[in-house]
Amino acid sequence: MDSQALGVCQCAFDAILAELGINREHEKAEAIAALVIKLYQQGVHDEKKLFELGMTASASLKD
Repeated sequence: MDSQALGVCQCAFDAILAELGINREHEKAEAIAALVIKLYQQGVHDEKKLFELGMTASASLKD
């Protein structure tokens, strides 16, 4: 991934964490980061769409 791709993923990741009210040290954060990167690698390059799909998928993550 190039720096632009990482930037898009980082923004989506940060927005998801903010929306969920969790920090980077939270146990779900690593799974959310992996999910955002996986979505990007599957062709989802829009930050808003990454956020939306990440929020939907994060709801199914175990606490």
